[in-house]
Amino acid sequence: MIGNASDEYLRNAVLTASPEQLLLMLYDGGIRFARQGIEGLEQKDFEKSYNGFSRAQKIVLELVSSLNFDVDRDLCQKMAGLYNFIYRSLVQASTQRDLKAAQEALNVLNYQRETWLLLIEKVRQEQAADRPAQMIAAGARAGAGASAERAAAMVAGASGAEVGAGISAEQEYGTVNFEG
Repeated sequence: MIGNASDEYLRNAVLTASPEQLLLMLYDGGIRFARQGIEGLEQKDFEKSYNGFSRAQKIVLELVSSLNFDVDRDLCQKMAGLYNFIYRSLVQASTQRDLKAAQEALNVLNYQRETWLLLIEKVRQEQAADRPAQMIAAGARAGAGASAERAAAMVAGASGAEVGAGISAEQEYGTVNFEG
């Protein structure tokens, strides 16, 4: 019963997560399983090592498949090369029981996770800075006779539905542009 509750929680967390959160979950899982593989090597528990490294490898393959080459081909090729390095290091760690290769893969995964967190925070800050101006502009488009009270509510952070501005989610939250 407890296992089912935690499985249900994880399922709901994945289904309701944003794309940014999903990628962070993948990094967290890859790090956790790479650590399990390293622990298995250190303890000479090769089944534990194999299981940890295998699960980490599957997560790295999922990271590769999440790349969108249509958005930025050059960046995706670089990321694919980085993920390929991590994957090969995990395979080497598993097949040759190479602790150094495992540690290199773990270090890169940790670095990528921290970089991703910094990027998420930067995008959130940029969106927060842009949001008041977008909301005022949206209010002006929604009706030239909008009261000062409605404009103040929009700037304060009330959603378009709450103030009747009728703006779309894209206008309310902005879009993310990784190219600029």
